[in-house]
Amino acid sequence: MEKSIKTSALNYGLYLGLGLSLITVIAWSVNLDMMLEWWYGIGLFIVVLVVGFISAVKSKKMMGGFISFKDVFTSFFLTVLVGTLLATVIGFIIFTVVDPDAAKEFNEKLLIVTKERMESFGAPDDVIKQQLAEAQKKDNFAIGTQLTNYLIGLVIYSIFGLIGSAIIKKKNPDQA
Repeated sequence: MEKSIKTSALNYGLYLGLGLSLITVIAWSVNLDMMLEWWYGIGLFIVVLVVGFISAVKSKKMMGGFISFKDVFTSFFLTVLVGTLLATVIGFIIFTVVDPDAAKEFNEKLLIVTKERMESFGAPDDVIKQQLAEAQKKDNFAIGTQLTNYLIGLVIYSIFGLIGSAIIKKKNPDQA
């Protein structure tokens, strides 16, 4: 893979990370409840995929329209890796250093939302109580939790990246 393609992917990763971080800062400063909405997480997920694939398509254009599966995936993965890492670090700093009270408030609100959603799905009371007891023990902004969520996210994004890479790749017919 050419150095310029890696540079492009890293740049897109920085743009992605800055965008995700900006969204986090806005949600934190305007209305923390926004981060608990179902559409918030789905929206961020879609943004990450879109920027990752934009990076991959840009790499394909930089290679003259022909690119290997490996190069497409590498471009996608570098973008997602850098972007989500930057956003994770910024979120960690906001909720553990700058405003740990917001993290406590978020964790409490998350328990309420979890209970309401489980009740709306008709979960039995004993199951709800058990799940809430386990969730109460968890600090969503602890370094271990953040690292675990980051790695799980990378795996999920990679699955989509592999599928997209298979679609975007294009062999040069002049090369055997």
